[in-house]
Amino acid sequence: MARDPDTIQREIEQARDALASTLDQLGTKASPKRLVDNAKNSARSKFDEPKVKYALIGVGVLVGLLVVRRLFR
Repeated sequence: MARDPDTIQREIEQARDALASTLDQLGTKASPKRLVDNAKNSARSKFDEPKVKYALIGVGVLVGLLVVRRLFR
């Protein structure tokens, strides 16, 4: 099936534009700044949960007590 050169050229341009758009979207999603921001927000929301917050406080107190105990032995 023969196609005229103008149609082929137009299809190539459309494919090129679609590829450029996809690459731009991937670049935005995979940007290091955005990934860091997402990780920060995820960690903050995890630490704001009462279970995690109080568990970390408990671990900190326990480690502190163990350090003080070692110092005074």
